[in-house]
Amino acid sequence: MAGIGFELRKLLRSQSYLGMLRAYSYASIISSGPWVFSILGLIVTGLLSLNVVRPNALITQFQVTVAYLIMASLVLSGGLQLGFTRWVADQLFAKQREQVAPAFLGVLLVSTAGAGTLGWLAALVLFPHQSNLYRVLLCGGLALLCNIWIVTVFLSGLKQYRVIVALYASGYTLSVVLAYLLRRWGLEGLLGGFLGGQFVMWTAMMGLVLRNFPPTQPLNLRCFAPGAMFPSLLAGGTLYNLGVWADKLMFWFTPQTSMHVIGPLRASPIYDLPVFLAYLCVIPGMGVFLVKFETDFVEWYDKFFGAVRSGGTLHDIARFHDGMQDTVREGIYQIIKVQAITLLALYTFVNALFHAIGISDLYIPLFLIQAVAASFQVLLLAVLNVFFYLDRRREVVFITALLTVLNVVLTRVSMALGPVYFGYGFAMALLLTLVVGLMLVQRLFRRLEYQTFMLHG
Repeated sequence: MAGIGFELRKLLRSQSYLGMLRAYSYASIISSGPWVFSILGLIVTGLLSLNVVRPNALITQFQVTVAYLIMASLVLSGGLQLGFTRWVADQLFAKQREQVAPAFLGVLLVSTAGAGTLGWLAALVLFPHQSNLYRVLLCGGLALLCNIWIVTVFLSGLKQYRVIVALYASGYTLSVVLAYLLRRWGLEGLLGGFLGGQFVMWTAMMGLVLRNFPPTQPLNLRCFAPGAMFPSLLAGGTLYNLGVWADKLMFWFTPQTSMHVIGPLRASPIYDLPVFLAYLCVIPGMGVFLVKFETDFVEWYDKFFGAVRSGGTLHDIARFHDGMQDTVREGIYQIIKVQAITLLALYTFVNALFHAIGISDLYIPLFLIQAVAASFQVLLLAVLNVFFYLDRRREVVFITALLTVLNVVLTRVSMALGPVYFGYGFAMALLLTLVVGLMLVQRLFRRLEYQTFMLHG
């Protein structure tokens, strides 16, 4: 995301409150855009379909289907996103920019074939009683969303951040509009309209990527050659998404906390709504995360490794090292501060807010603990970002595996303790993983200079 960071730095250099507000606003939208727009899109589509789509259970089936598609696509493509992004970075560093576009198209081909095959098998085996159109949309939707996440990785490295914001906003707006126009055709109309908007958004993203990386060679699969992509990154991306979704899956497939929706898909009425609403509360923290780590940290990072490669003085290398460490410490502190303020505001106004939008007060305790958990997740993303920059892939695998295991174990404990403790398993899993991650970051910075010179010299 360094390309966006460079542009945000221009706004911050104005030394004005307006420039700072614009920088943090754009950063919040860019970093939170995918899930914020998807959550709002599903909610708005459901509201607009009330009293038109009959029975209302079809609206729930649509929303649950899309939620499962998002979850499955993130888990399937998470590893490929990280592995291929690193491969692209290596090609750009080696001045082989012409290799990016052919490999990018090859990755999309593999992603489409793999996700499409899995989606088609799932549709045939798990949804035998649904319409053929629904099964086709399910299969195509899985492949489409996987490709959207992969293309988003490329967009995150480009400088046209205004275009990125516009693409997400217009794409999800179009999804809502098309779903609204096709809602009279029931479940298939809602799902087809939503995926139609996603397809248009993906097409626009592809145009932007290929304009910046024009293909000059035929499609190839070089990035899938043995040793081309790091297995640790493939594992880390998959484990992270599994770790984040593990508690949702457990609530979905525990009969006492869920209900049947369509085919084998289940939903948890008591858990789903407050969990997804809670993610809207991390927008301020994500803005701080992007600005601090993709501007200040990147600047010190470039200076440190630039000095190492060019034979800089020991004094300069130590100064740049301290600058990186101080930026990480300050960034984490600022995320904690802005999320604490957000949580205090939520705690104060949550009753009035839930009454205004017609949500039962019974959801408030779970919503608040999930808002805290989402704040921990932002901090964990910041920690993982440091490890990615410093190429500590083993630590990434360890942290993401720890999150997955802790979320499964602690969520099971919280479910056994009863409804009062729902949500605490996910929050505690993130908190414990975050503490371990911060300890590893501290140890890494203490040994960074030694490892840079002695282990890679």
